[in-house]
Order: sequence, then C-alpha cells, then structure tokens
Amino acid sequence: MRNKFALSIFVCVLVAQASSCRKERRDTLGSSISTDNSTAENMFSDMFKVVDDISMNTSGIREENIGCIDTIIVDTLSNPKTILIDFGSDACVGNDGRTRTGILHVSYTGRYREPGTIISITPENYRVNNHLIEGQKTIENMGLNSNGQLYYSINANGTITAPSNAWTIHWTAARTRTWVEGQNTPTLADDAYEITGSCSGINRNQVQYTSNITTPLRAEVGCAWIVSGQLTVEPEGGYATRYIDFGNGECNNGFTVTVNGETYQLGSE
Repeated sequence: MRNKFALSIFVCVLVAQASSCRKERRDTLGSSISTDNSTAENMFSDMFKVVDDISMNTSGIREENIGCIDTIIVDTLSNPKTILIDFGSDACVGNDGRTRTGILHVSYTGRYREPGTIISITPENYRVNNHLIEGQKTIENMGLNSNGQLYYSINANGTITAPSNAWTIHWTAARTRTWVEGQNTPTLADDAYEITGSCSGINRNQVQYTSNITTPLRAEVGCAWIVSGQLTVEPEGGYATRYIDFGNGECNNGFTVTVNGETYQLGSE
C-alpha cells in the first residue's frame, strides 16, 4: 500500500511538472509578442520619419537630421511624383544612432500639407540596424480635424526579418496620425504626432495577435521610438492579454508590459 501511495505521489508530481513546463513554454512563446509588435511599430514609423525629414520641408531636399544617405533622386515630372532615397550598402550610423542600408522608394501626389495628398513608401533591400523591412506604407492627408489639426490615414503592411534570418514577423496596421505639435513652425524638430487605431500581426513564434491603441501613441520627429501611449495586445491560442505602456515621454526604446497582473520592463529592437 505504501508503494502504491508513493507511486501516486510521484505521478502527481510528474503531471504537475509537465503542466508547469507547458505553461512556462506557452509564456515564453507569447512573451515575444509585445516586443515584436513594438519593433514593428517603431520600424514602420521610422520609414515615415526618414521621408518626412528628406522631402516634406518647403525649402528643398535635405537630410541633415538622418544622415548617411548616399543619393536622393527626385522626379517631379512623373505622375505621381517620386523620390528615391538610397542609403547605399555600407552600414553607416546615422545622426539618430541607427544604421541604415538599402533604398526607400517614395511616390506622392502633392505636398504633405495638402488635403488629399497620398504618399506611398516602398522599401527595397532596406535594413535598419540590420533588420530587413519589406512591404509598403501609405499616408493620406485627410485635411483638418475639428481642432484645426492636420490628420492622416495610415496603412502599413509588411514584414521585418532579424539579422541572419533569425526570425520574421508580419505586421498590418490601420491608423490615424494627428499632427499635434509643430504644424505651424518651419522646423521639423518640434513636430509631434498622436497615433490611434489598430493592427494585427504574426510574431516570431507564429502566434497571431490583434492590437488596439487605448491611449494615443506619441511619435516625435526627434526620437527614434514611441515616447508615450498605451495599447493592448490580444494573442490567439489562449495567451493572456498584454497591456503595453510606452512611458511618460522619455526618448528610449523601453516599455512595460503587464500580463496576468505582473508588470515587466522590455525593449524594442
């Protein structure tokens, strides 16, 4: 009888350990969802910042904020007009601390501030910090909102592949981007935007998820990362909802994620 009792305890321990291991494995697989979504948020936002710095001023083409650009080719005779931004093949550290290689193809139907203007950005062998970015981002000027602020409809669809093809993530977004600061000044340095909307994706472990912004994300031209705002990430497959907070306005790649009442400090690529 004692042997049977000991055996039953042993079996229960094995079952408990197996259950714990499965939970630990599920948590590990799900933990990259927050990081991967934040990485996509920042890298697709970064493409727009490059184009904004290059082409949206009224005094002509410039690139002093970004740096490391080999060639800029503007075609104002085509319809729509186009810009080619070539960072070359040598990884150069830009003024914002990021390395970029490859090409951004830009088409635009009018000036950035003109209602109705549509701008499309398509990367070609384009890498940021050696992460390959593929897909397309489209920005449409929707005019002024009720507060007199220009706002834009943003759609993005693409993938990001880590160095050495370590992993690939997929990301699709439909957003509204409102110009909340710097709209009436000639300099780009004080420009800031608030972003609302939703997105969906597949993380590096092939876990699908959806995400909704609950507090507008704040993007500043002078910072490479989202500086504040909150969103939820809801993975499929039984994973718990993630609550992400990008902080109180400091320029860094950090954010917190809260899962099942526990809060962790993480960072985007």
